[in-house]
Amino acid sequence: MSDTHHDGFGLGHFMPSAPADEDGVFHAGVAIDTSKIQVAEKEAVANALRTVYDPEIPVNIYELGLVYDIDIDADGGCVIRMTLTAPGCPVAGILPGQVAEAAASVDGIGEVAVHLVWDPPWTPGLMSDVAKVELDMF
Repeated sequence: MSDTHHDGFGLGHFMPSAPADEDGVFHAGVAIDTSKIQVAEKEAVANALRTVYDPEIPVNIYELGLVYDIDIDADGGCVIRMTLTAPGCPVAGILPGQVAEAAASVDGIGEVAVHLVWDPPWTPGLMSDVAKVELDMF
């Protein structure tokens, strides 16, 4: 994906954060016409999420293990379940919106809803090997 940068800056640093609705779900994107656009694969969304960084940690949120689930329906709608490193995380109000915007930027993805969840709680054990190497945790 051409928007990916390895210096810690990705789509989340240049895109406005999507607002949360009254239930705390963050939304972005618009419905797509699947007769003209092929629905994206989960890996394309995962790649877009690899461009989003927690500003306090030099590893993207996907490798940190903050993304628990990406579900894409037949109409290109995407639901993402994610968490943060801690409930009091200072980016709680903006990071899920950045995730929604990054996912919505993928060709073949329409409406996106990001649910911030706390169960199971995040632990360093959820990080990928890539993240552990980057953070010198091996």
